[in-house]
Amino acid sequence: MEPATGYLTNTRESLMQEIAQVFERRTATDVVFDQLLEEIVSLKLLPGTKLSEVEVARRFGVSRQPVRDAFSRLDNLDLLLIRPQKATEVRGFSLPRIAHARFVRLAIELETVQRACSVWTASHSEVLDQNLDQQYQAIENGKPERFHRLDYRFHKLICELSGYPLAFETIEDCKRKVDRLCVLSLGRTREASILLEDHRELARALSDGSVEKAIAVTRRHLSRLDDTIAEIHRTHSDYFE
Repeated sequence: MEPATGYLTNTRESLMQEIAQVFERRTATDVVFDQLLEEIVSLKLLPGTKLSEVEVARRFGVSRQPVRDAFSRLDNLDLLLIRPQKATEVRGFSLPRIAHARFVRLAIELETVQRACSVWTASHSEVLDQNLDQQYQAIENGKPERFHRLDYRFHKLICELSGYPLAFETIEDCKRKVDRLCVLSLGRTREASILLEDHRELARALSDGSVEKAIAVTRRHLSRLDDTIAEIHRTHSDYFE
């Protein structure tokens, strides 16, 4: 019985080591992915920048596998361009992909706010109002990055409170395809104030249960990027595919 017991023990230890290695690799991949995502979205890494698996692995002190996995995830987000036998590079902006992402996001947000109106309560409004107060403070304190995070949170809260929390995963994916382009916009503080007022109007429409008003505000809110995208395409055409 001892040999069998020893075999099971060794097998169990081997399995645990494999599981530990998987979690370690996943953690390393997440670290590389999160950092590169931030650098790409913030334009610290500009479109066209070449990325080497070897150099990135050396920078993070990891093997090439988690870097390769992180690259793959960024490629799935249309943020990297991976080509066989060629250098991986930060992907340029694509007007067709941006238009598609915005179309998908609009469709989901319109359905979400419509459903939210049918279930909205006073307690829901209190949760949203707290977020709106924080958005205001972020603008007043000159913290655009904090406002950006709270903007994400605002739209995520509406999905959660409407009963469709997973809808935000698609919205977030769509937002990421557009956010880095908006970093090139010059009037971010002024624009943040305009977006905050849209958020407040939407919150009031939800509180009133007005589907028509909520839809109208959402359409206007998401269309505000039209002029920004056109201007950036004109002034930074070299960043576009």
